[in-house]
Amino acid sequence: MNSDESRARIEKLRAVIAHHDELYYRRAQPEITDVEYDRLKRALAETEAEFPELALSGNESPTARVGDDRTEGFVTYRHRERMMSLDNTYSEMELREFYVRVGKLLGREELAFVVEPKIDGLAVSITYEHGTLTRAVTRGNGIEGDDITANARTITSLPHKLKVADGHAAPALIEIRGEIFMTTAEFQRINKLREEAAEPLYANPRNLAAGTIKQLDPREVAQRKLEIVLYGLGACEPPAALPATQRGWHEQVRAWGLPTVEKYWGAKSADEIWAAVRELDRTRAQFAYATDGAVVKLDSIPLQREAGATSKAPRWAMSYKFAPERAETRLNAITIQVGRTGVLTPVAELEPVHLAGSTVSRATLHNRDEIARKDIRTGDFVYVEKAGEIIPAVVAVNTARRAPECVPYVFPEKCPVCGTGVVQAEGEVALRCPNYECPVQVRRRVRHFASKACVDIDGLGEAMVDAVVGKGWVRSVADVYRLRKDDLMTLGKSVEKSTDNLLAAIEKSKTAELWRFIHGLGITHAGASASKDLAQKFRSLDALAESKFEDYIVDKKTVIEGIGETMALAIIEHFNDPRNRALVGELQSLGVRPAPPPERAAATSALFAGKTFVLTGTLPSMTREAATEKIEAAGGKVSNSVSKKTSYVLAGAEAGSKLAKAGALGVPVIDEAEFVKMLAG
Repeated sequence: MNSDESRARIEKLRAVIAHHDELYYRRAQPEITDVEYDRLKRALAETEAEFPELALSGNESPTARVGDDRTEGFVTYRHRERMMSLDNTYSEMELREFYVRVGKLLGREELAFVVEPKIDGLAVSITYEHGTLTRAVTRGNGIEGDDITANARTITSLPHKLKVADGHAAPALIEIRGEIFMTTAEFQRINKLREEAAEPLYANPRNLAAGTIKQLDPREVAQRKLEIVLYGLGACEPPAALPATQRGWHEQVRAWGLPTVEKYWGAKSADEIWAAVRELDRTRAQFAYATDGAVVKLDSIPLQREAGATSKAPRWAMSYKFAPERAETRLNAITIQVGRTGVLTPVAELEPVHLAGSTVSRATLHNRDEIARKDIRTGDFVYVEKAGEIIPAVVAVNTARRAPECVPYVFPEKCPVCGTGVVQAEGEVALRCPNYECPVQVRRRVRHFASKACVDIDGLGEAMVDAVVGKGWVRSVADVYRLRKDDLMTLGKSVEKSTDNLLAAIEKSKTAELWRFIHGLGITHAGASASKDLAQKFRSLDALAESKFEDYIVDKKTVIEGIGETMALAIIEHFNDPRNRALVGELQSLGVRPAPPPERAAATSALFAGKTFVLTGTLPSMTREAATEKIEAAGGKVSNSVSKKTSYVLAGAEAGSKLAKAGALGVPVIDEAEFVKMLAG
């Protein structure tokens, strides 16, 4: 390869890596596997080493810098001590070479190491000042990251105040590093809901966790149960008498009440390191989180400092990544699923194959662009991996086994269900069926509307929805309220009782809480929590449908807590569609009368003017509703979440995380007796 060829290769590799860095770090939507990405980085490093005159100075090359996860919408914060990445390998030989290299660097023949699970999550730095959580920041570019403190406070396993360990308080300031992740169980719960709605599945827990923690609304973050594990040390002011070993540090973190790695191994030789890595590989399936490798660290913290670091990674640690289990099988067909919003999602129908402990017969193909990029064709022999060891995905094609009859896949230009031409919105990868009356979309919308999370119509489950839509009786959500007993009785024998029960449930749903109807309309971004806030503000479907941007945002300030510009625009756009606006009137004409939230009592005094209360736990002699009425009658406000703006937390028995958050923020906590005294003036 001559100089011109090498220059072109280097420039192409840098551009490709930059593209995938953007997808992985900023959008949490990678197109390629970690193995493919690492091969690109290694190819660039080898080419730059072969032609050093083409290498970039400092840390300008992607091979010499940390991936940048900073995104718009967050304030950035500078780390007191730089956050680094890790050098990694898939090779046992390179892991053994690392052991030898560290020994030579420090001039020692015997060194102790610690082998820890490598958690597949989002790197984060948590700062405690005088034992109180004050800030959470993503790794960012290693120098500064996004301030995600509000979102991190929703993680129930992250204490807002450190325990006093062995009679010693925490240092005045300390940065503790770790990973935010999502458990396999929570990931599967969320994907099950998406599967029921025929929406594209999330690829793996890491991407979902990273995308969740970067949501701009902490309440939306709280609905997905994120977890955290802490294992690293950043800045400490003043330098305290902290443990001198990595193993001791784990015990210190645990003594402070922080979640740390479930298990780690000690090792004093290359053989022991490799034995520990293999043991971790055998046992990692028992962990609650996805583990994609092992991290080998020098045990002595003073020797860690002596070994130092390169521009992106410490010299005293290395990550060994487990190669994902891969199986080869035949792709029999590509089928298309149509979701509630009309998105067409391709699915690979495979010859069943055993992979990572289960039999796989279907795998995600993500979208049209992915099929074209990988040149996936029906009849091909394909390689399948479990992305994040959970969701099967087609990662490559064995072109050596491609038969002549395997022709490029042509993505449908029409909806496979209703035959309507598909469309692609500007800036989107997905193709959609724009037919609002497409039967599969109607089914998905009606299932969502009737679900327990919305108006909760008992008896209108998946099978019944399929039946009434298939018969043509239901073409929209409003048609649910037009169902007739005579029609339903034709669905089978001995159905009179179930029909009566269903019609009674439909009638009862007409007066369900307003927020349930708002949630049931399927407005983009408006989940259950946001729907409750919208119900409190607008108090009727009509008022919500007629809302304007200034009802949500005035002078760039949020009017409704938790409803930002993005959601406000989505709500307005939803009701700008004449069909959605007409649906509100249809529901009302059919007798739907949603129950608005209880009216807030008019203030009869100014005793609590300007004060905000948060209620938690069970009070001895009054309900929360009664306490709320008393606060509002005295001119105060009641909020659902604790913040620095909270004046008091009124706590009863079995108070939960709100009490802990109040302690962390220094918000006064009062009981019912003190509250009654305050009411008396």
